[in-house]
Amino acid sequence: MRRDDWLLAQLPIGMMDDDFFCRFVGIFQEMATSLVDGADNIGNVLDLTVAPEPMVRWLGSWIGATGIDPSLPSTTQRRLVKAAGEMLAWRGTARGLRQLLELISGAPAHIAEGGGVHAEGEGPADPAWVRIHVLSTGWLTHEDFVRIVRDEVPAYVALEVWAGSHKIWPKMAVDIDLTATGAAGQRVALEGTAQP
Repeated sequence: MRRDDWLLAQLPIGMMDDDFFCRFVGIFQEMATSLVDGADNIGNVLDLTVAPEPMVRWLGSWIGATGIDPSLPSTTQRRLVKAAGEMLAWRGTARGLRQLLELISGAPAHIAEGGGVHAEGEGPADPAWVRIHVLSTGWLTHEDFVRIVRDEVPAYVALEVWAGSHKIWPKMAVDIDLTATGAAGQRVALEGTAQP
């Protein structure tokens, strides 16, 4: 700990006898104390266990954990940033995506995908697809959940996301199940088409 008179105590003894000079140096000591206290606290600012909440979210943005809702409890925000840092090595893999989705939803996430390591010429015709199923999207809206998933999955990959029994991505442009009669008198089911 620093003494209250840390700057004044450094003055030569002869100068400490002058009351005006001591009060004058005291002004600089007060200003410098706040700066030095800030510098002494820099280690705590970067520590997720004690950093101020805005700093926690800012630290999260360094590692791609953007969009952490400030209305979430402080402990949840800190847990999200800590977990995002621990999962960083697995980002871009099915394991990393599963861990992220389980962290957000608080329940198991199931991922099926067409990727893999195959000998030349033995790979599937269309390996670029991912199907995700979670029980819920946690505290996030379906739109926010899909936005996070789309940030984690490469753009060229065909993505399908289910929350419970509802398909939330891709959304259906038309959500109908009409039955009409075709030209030959057959019943024809008209189904919704997926958005591009």
